[in-house]
Amino acid sequence: MVLITRVRFPWRNFPLHASAPRMVSSEPASSVSFVPACSSTDAQSLDLLQDFVSRSRRLFAITGAGLSTESGIPDYRSEGVGLYARTDRRPMQHAEFIRSAKSRQRYWARNFVGWPQFSSHQPNSAHKVLQHWEQLGKLHWLVTQNVDALHSKAGQKRLTELHGCAHRVMCLGCGTISPRRELQQRFVAMNPDWRGKAGAVAPDGDVFLEDEEVLHFRVPACDNCGGTLKPEVTFFGDTVNKSTVEFVHGRLAESDSLLVVGSSLQVYSAYRFLLAAGDSKIPVAILNIGPTRADHLAELRVKGRCGEVLSLIHPQ
Repeated sequence: MVLITRVRFPWRNFPLHASAPRMVSSEPASSVSFVPACSSTDAQSLDLLQDFVSRSRRLFAITGAGLSTESGIPDYRSEGVGLYARTDRRPMQHAEFIRSAKSRQRYWARNFVGWPQFSSHQPNSAHKVLQHWEQLGKLHWLVTQNVDALHSKAGQKRLTELHGCAHRVMCLGCGTISPRRELQQRFVAMNPDWRGKAGAVAPDGDVFLEDEEVLHFRVPACDNCGGTLKPEVTFFGDTVNKSTVEFVHGRLAESDSLLVVGSSLQVYSAYRFLLAAGDSKIPVAILNIGPTRADHLAELRVKGRCGEVLSLIHPQ
């Protein structure tokens, strides 16, 4: 078995909320402005999803940004409210981060300003439901595309963070992994008089700053070897580690069903597992507000908000 090395953080465990009546409101919650508009989930879809989960004995779940928008973290692609809809800014590319010291300076300055808010986000009801299913033995494995650590904060143990985690920092020179919170303290010590005026919030823990604001921001090097520090996440244009992909394929092969929660599956790194499920005749259900790349592979497609819908499903 391939083991994925992860830094453990002392997240609190959060209790489940009691289930609500079997109806999903169409009114958006005032505190989740990054969740796109969505009509009520119909009773038939809820019944079909309940049947799908009830038939599952070793459920494999893939979660995406649509799960974390309900915790107040924006995503990239949601209609009307995602980053691409709100601004012409685009996320950091792997090649740009590697080759350009100025780009790294800009990235870390933005991340420094956004970190206190980003790191304070808490799991929502969907995270808690999935962790409860794991405790009951219903959920065999969970793969998340999110880098926000909310599944870990919820207490999820059978977990692969496919794209890494923004709460960890790695050195590109020696490979040392360290907690992001320690880097924040180093930023403060090196930039005692620096101030940045935050603009719009971005999905991966940073905010938008004007270029001239970051000119004098100082970025520390690795304490161990003096190398370049990078968040332990997969930037756009990079690829997921081969051993991680093989590990996830192994967990999928042990499963008898696949549930997608809050992802459009536009990124191939997660979509590949839907293709593998199709090849292995593993039943697929998808819970998402908008259409997904894998709708044609699903036996069930449920439109709705993740937390509201999952809270109504009983892991029998």
